[in-house]
Amino acid sequence: MENYGYTVKTGKSPDEAVASVEKAAQDQNFRVLHIHYVDDTLREKGFEREPYRIVEVCNSKFAFEVLNADIEVGLFLPCKINVYVKNGQTYISGLHPQIMSELFDNKKIHQVADEVEVIIRKIVDSAK
Repeated sequence: MENYGYTVKTGKSPDEAVASVEKAAQDQNFRVLHIHYVDDTLREKGFEREPYRIVEVCNSKFAFEVLNADIEVGLFLPCKINVYVKNGQTYISGLHPQIMSELFDNKKIHQVADEVEVIIRKIVDSAK
């Protein structure tokens, strides 16, 4: 897979986009576990950059299924949706869950990755 994420532009501010991702995730029965304010963390260390947020989302059923299929898949959990500004434009980008299918030769992981792929796209599209 050449492209690791599904990315859309939005006219929203980063904070508005994050709030939209939170709502869209909840609408798809995903829970927001944490939001990393990467730009703030970097700024504390003296590095300036445009806003960059990582929103960690999870659905317990899907996590349970893939962890039971192969415990190493936990390296890809939870799902991440990034909100960032590049050249003054805000973007929302979700990692393609199907990447797991390329790394794990397991039918159950492939099945769940395909299901979650559709949901992550819905979250990203709804949030824009």
